[in-house]
Amino acid sequence: RLLFYRPDLPACFQLTVLSWLPCIYLWAVTPLYIFYLKRNNKGYIMMSVLNRFKTAFGFVLWLVCWSDLFYSFHELRNGLTRPPIYFVTPLVVGMTMLLVTFLIQFERLRGMQSSGVLFIFWFLSLLCAIVPFRSKILQPPDKLRFTTFYLYFSLVLLELILSCFNEKPPLFSTVVTDPVRWPCFNHFLSRPSVRMAVKGYKTPLEAKDLWSLNVQDSSQTVVPRFLEEWEKEQAKAQMYVYTHNGPEETEVLLSEGRAAPRQPSFLWALIRAFGPFFLIGSAYKLLQDLISFVSPQLLRLLISFTKQKGAPDWWGYALAFLMFFTALLQTLILHQHFQYCFVTGMRLRTAIIGAIYRKSLVITNAAKRKSTVGEIVNLMSVDAQRFMDLTTFLNMLWSAPLQIILALYFLWQNLGPSVLAGLAVMVLLIPLNAAIAVKTRAYQVQQMQHKDARIKLMSEILNGIKVLKLYAWEGSFQEKVLAIRQKELDVLRRTAYLGALSTMAWTSAPFLVALTTFAVYVKVDENNVLDAEKAFVSLSLFNILRFPLNMLPQVISSIIQASVSLKRIQDFLSHSELDPEAVQKNIALVKSSAPAGCERPSVCPSINMLVPQGSLVAVVGQVGCGKSSLISALLGEMEKIEGDVAVRGSVAYVPQQAWIQNATLRDNILFGKPFAEQKYHSVLEACALTPDLEVLPGGDMTEIGEKGINLSGGQRQRVSLARSLYSDADVYLLDDPLSAVDAHVAKHIFDNLIGPEGALKGKTRLLVTHGVSFLPQVDNILVMVDGRVTEMGSYQELLDQNGAFAEFLRNYAIEDVIEEEDLIEDEELFPDDALSNHTDMADNEPVVNETKRQFIRQISIISGDSDNSKTRRRHLASQRKSGEPPAEKKPRQAPGSEKLIHAETSETGRVKMKVFMDYAKAVGLVLSVIICLLYGCQNAAAIGANVWLSDWTKDASANQTRDEVNMRLGVYASLGIAQGLLVMVSSFTLAVGNIGAAKKLHYNLLNNKFHTPQAFFDTTPLGRLINRFSKDIYIIDEVLPSTVLMFLGTLFSSVSTMIVIVASTPIFAVVIVPLAFVYVFVQRFYVATSRQLKRLESVSRSPIYSHFSETITGASVIRAYGKDSAFVHMSDTRVDDNQKSYYPGIVANRWLGVRIEFIGNCIVLFAALFAVIGKEKLNPGLVGLSVSYALQVTMTLNWMVRMTSDLESNIVAVERVKEYSETKTEAPWVVEDKRPPSDWPPQGNVEFRDYSVRYREGLDLVLKNLTLSVQGGEKVGIVGRTGAGKSSMTLCLFRLLEAAGGEITIDGVKISEIGLHDLRSKLTIIPQEPVLFSGTLRMNLDPFDSYSDEDLWKALEHSHLHKFVTNAPAKLEMECAEGGENLSVGQRQLVCLARALLRKTRILILDEATAAIDLETDDLIQSTIRTQFEDCTVFTIAHRLNTIMDYTRVLVLDKGEISEFDTPSQLLSQKGVFYAMAKDAGLVQ
Repeated sequence: RLLFYRPDLPACFQLTVLSWLPCIYLWAVTPLYIFYLKRNNKGYIMMSVLNRFKTAFGFVLWLVCWSDLFYSFHELRNGLTRPPIYFVTPLVVGMTMLLVTFLIQFERLRGMQSSGVLFIFWFLSLLCAIVPFRSKILQPPDKLRFTTFYLYFSLVLLELILSCFNEKPPLFSTVVTDPVRWPCFNHFLSRPSVRMAVKGYKTPLEAKDLWSLNVQDSSQTVVPRFLEEWEKEQAKAQMYVYTHNGPEETEVLLSEGRAAPRQPSFLWALIRAFGPFFLIGSAYKLLQDLISFVSPQLLRLLISFTKQKGAPDWWGYALAFLMFFTALLQTLILHQHFQYCFVTGMRLRTAIIGAIYRKSLVITNAAKRKSTVGEIVNLMSVDAQRFMDLTTFLNMLWSAPLQIILALYFLWQNLGPSVLAGLAVMVLLIPLNAAIAVKTRAYQVQQMQHKDARIKLMSEILNGIKVLKLYAWEGSFQEKVLAIRQKELDVLRRTAYLGALSTMAWTSAPFLVALTTFAVYVKVDENNVLDAEKAFVSLSLFNILRFPLNMLPQVISSIIQASVSLKRIQDFLSHSELDPEAVQKNIALVKSSAPAGCERPSVCPSINMLVPQGSLVAVVGQVGCGKSSLISALLGEMEKIEGDVAVRGSVAYVPQQAWIQNATLRDNILFGKPFAEQKYHSVLEACALTPDLEVLPGGDMTEIGEKGINLSGGQRQRVSLARSLYSDADVYLLDDPLSAVDAHVAKHIFDNLIGPEGALKGKTRLLVTHGVSFLPQVDNILVMVDGRVTEMGSYQELLDQNGAFAEFLRNYAIEDVIEEEDLIEDEELFPDDALSNHTDMADNEPVVNETKRQFIRQISIISGDSDNSKTRRRHLASQRKSGEPPAEKKPRQAPGSEKLIHAETSETGRVKMKVFMDYAKAVGLVLSVIICLLYGCQNAAAIGANVWLSDWTKDASANQTRDEVNMRLGVYASLGIAQGLLVMVSSFTLAVGNIGAAKKLHYNLLNNKFHTPQAFFDTTPLGRLINRFSKDIYIIDEVLPSTVLMFLGTLFSSVSTMIVIVASTPIFAVVIVPLAFVYVFVQRFYVATSRQLKRLESVSRSPIYSHFSETITGASVIRAYGKDSAFVHMSDTRVDDNQKSYYPGIVANRWLGVRIEFIGNCIVLFAALFAVIGKEKLNPGLVGLSVSYALQVTMTLNWMVRMTSDLESNIVAVERVKEYSETKTEAPWVVEDKRPPSDWPPQGNVEFRDYSVRYREGLDLVLKNLTLSVQGGEKVGIVGRTGAGKSSMTLCLFRLLEAAGGEITIDGVKISEIGLHDLRSKLTIIPQEPVLFSGTLRMNLDPFDSYSDEDLWKALEHSHLHKFVTNAPAKLEMECAEGGENLSVGQRQLVCLARALLRKTRILILDEATAAIDLETDDLIQSTIRTQFEDCTVFTIAHRLNTIMDYTRVLVLDKGEISEFDTPSQLLSQKGVFYAMAKDAGLVQ
């Protein structure tokens, strides 16, 4: 027992333990630290004044220590024998000071600006020197040692102060000289973090207030480091295959496309890249674990102090302050550990996103089909996040067992072998939790699959929402989504029930352990008495046990979730990549190849062709004959089976469906090249874009929406052509670029760009085309049939061969060879007139040829009709391809602005109480109250058990009988078991409530989105909507429930702690008020900053995914132009911007933790102080109860603020989902009392009466007072220049635009009065851009299963797909890929025709859908429409005049008004607008 009357530690203890402790720490940490510094060389720092002082002081400290050593030798020579410790300690400390001096210099050479390791060393040294400091004043030793010690103390203090300052950045380093630097110890105590907290409290933080990212955390450092390790892993896996299988077998394996038997390990790559840095955090964790066991020992001393009546007060105060300092040290070390963990997590996420992005640019098409865009986005969002979350707790994997072992060791000392009973309980609980964990993992996998399926479907629905609206298919797709969602919720529900069981097991675990241990202890031996010291020291140890026991299952389940994610990411990163060597570059331009796609046995079986340098070669053939596949093969996008492909020089590629970025028009054309004004303008001229710029609101600086949404199809294609011309490549691969533009423009582009006299003259050009009229001007023609090249030669040669091509031409161009020759001569004389020359040969053939397509827009372009913003808007609107409702694209624009898609806003300020109420309502208000009550009861039971225990310890002084012991034990047990049951019931109830809320919130969001007007989708980027459906719904499903659980747990637990302390030492109530005030103040401070950071992080997250899905769609274009690295850089920048708002969040967390735990430590201090002050009145049981509760409070308070903040941050997801669940909806789908008869419309008469429409309030009318009547069965062609309102007119029939005045009636029924579905299901449209959904072909034709197989086959036959579908092995069940990617564009168009044939309504609207179709198929379609829809009313927005020449009437629109409306022959004889158009298209002379 310590002597109380000479309160000092023995000299021996002071010279050994206190002197050696800092030295042991430093020597233990040094090897790891040196390894870390070697791995992270940041360049060297110049010797500064600060550095010189640190080094000098270190050197002086070494001299001081060794002067002690030599003095001991001096004494020895003079016959004064000292114990060995007088020699050993100065020697050890002196060596350590030398090591410190070395480290100071080594850090400088490695560019470390501040050192956490040395800061802790100086802090420990100072702490350990405080006791000798006091002793030497009480009992001064000899003068020399007295002097050296105080010198030592002063120098250590100075070193500690100096180590709080940062060095300058390293020389030549790219370090941003930013106020905040790398996470050193003083990082979250530093001024900048306080500054940011203050700023965040005063005004909501904005992106510009954030610190720049440390270089070592940025993508440019992190991703390459990880990829280097990943490549090593891949090389290892390949070596393994080679060594085990031999090269021949490997060749076979690879050629068969089977995966190698051993995959490279993603985990090892991560460990090697980020492990060393993470280990530093682990070292801090170890230190913190050891210190945490000091408090129970101090508690023991405190309780024994209160028992001893004569003990001096200073001893009690010393114990109270020791408890305080231990807790403080623990806090600082713990947060240092967290800082390292979080930064590692952040780097992991950056690395994973970077690796996935880079991989997605190079995976093969087959691999792309395995992973849809939705799945890959999930890998980036959800799976990367899981790794990030895991790093925080990963150390618990070894730390929890260590804490458990230490706790059991101290318990054994306290209660002897009885502890084994408690241990047995713990061991018994392990299998239960293991079973729960295994089951949870299985559910996790299911959950991810359902989530992937749902996101994939949602992404397709949002992509094709317009088609769903036009076909009135929303209901069917909503059911599909809800069916998947139901499965997802079922799995969630099961997981939640397992979670509730698991929570009960772990909450009850410490109690059960305590109960069995105490029971065995008092029962085994009658002499064993449970006194306060034994009970409460054991309890505080059991409380230490509680954390590792609670955390272990969580960590295990996190590891399980991460292992699922690990597998998914590893699989994705192991997908086969495109072979960069498939196409040989820089060889004379020969191609002889056999490209093949994986989904069909061999798309192009065997092709031999040669394109001479500088020639223009046209590729022609029917839909689906492999023209686009040939181009893909030349780009290296197909899998090469044999032969070789060679391309000389750089390549420019124009895909069939133009790919446009969400950037300005100019950026889309420059595509990363520097801007050269003259070249740029000549490019615009050649691509006929100059007139368009005049009508775009911001000229070439107009922002183009996602997927080029505010450009018409023709404009998109021309921008794509302009991009290729500007890139100035050697070889141009043009995949049918002229199909989407008007006839006049097509001619302009061919003459000025592609043709023999165009801007590309002298370049090698391969042009896929359906346009017969250009063929005489090309050098060579390549005819493809079923993937083979059947003929090749010049136009004349092919005609002479009289093969399939000549037959094809005879059908479509009916021109004689001789005439053709004359023509060619003519052309030389009149190049301007060439086009109309050979189109008029064809007369009024139903489908003549490509060049007469889309005649309409040219006129307004020529006339440059753009005098006011009204026309601008209209121009843009109806120049849109596919009748994209012009309506909504432009509306968002004020005439002068050119922003189409507005930046996503983030709410600011506190989360409104309403959001919490919304969530509570979604859970159910009654249920919410019940849940709170249950939590209150469970805490009451826990307090009851501990108060009972405290009362029980009083019996220790009196001799109790056996019965009393049994009674005490029984009540204690029943209280504890009641607590366990209440925990389970409350968790169950909470789970039920949360899942109900998740279901309700998702349903409202989905339902609202299906009812939202088209305008919303045109002005809202998809990424933003997908983010709501993926990330936000994930938070509501999985994150929010656990946050609510933890929040309620910590809230009630904090309150109960306060109640217990105040009840045992009432004076404590005095301190509660100021502490609570500080606590609330700090919490508000922190939450304000943290919440805004979280919001900024959410907002900066969307661009990562938007940019990513954009990249995936345009991957082939990006690769063709060789822009991979530029796009990778763009992605990295977006990730870094996102991490920039995440990093201050980590620092804010540490900032908060240190301050909140300081309040907790004050509670410990006051609880202990009041116990010391009132020890005369208090019994030891109450002191134990009060202080053991106080020791828990630090952790609880910390978690409570964190949970408050997490709750606020995560409830933002409810706010975001709610925001999109309450957007304005369109008219109801069905109006019950206004339902039209089932056979409506019987005739198909359509009447417009004084009809006007505008895109939205405040804009000019697009259609003005239209009055016209169309009889059932009439065929009406609608023509007019750009911006005349043709598309708007068809959209009005479907009510995608609502009337501003007047009305439309169909067979006497006013369409504005009936439900949208009743209307839309009775109309049929064949849109210009075909949209298919992933699923079977049957589902794509008939999502409601309302037609028989026979009907389906009949429709396929009429749409000329019969042959294609019969040849497919699965027939009608054939799978269509996402967006119908495994069908050619032409085939997709035919599927849309089949849909129309199936619906066979009385009214058909055709937005001339023949862009992607060869002439033969086009002819078939037109004849199908004529025969199958003979008795229907047909409205055709005509792009080729010849298709409507035999129509009943033609409607000519001009500026939204009817200009002419009569039969074609009448209109031609009137020689008005229509005549001018026909003449322009070469249909009349």
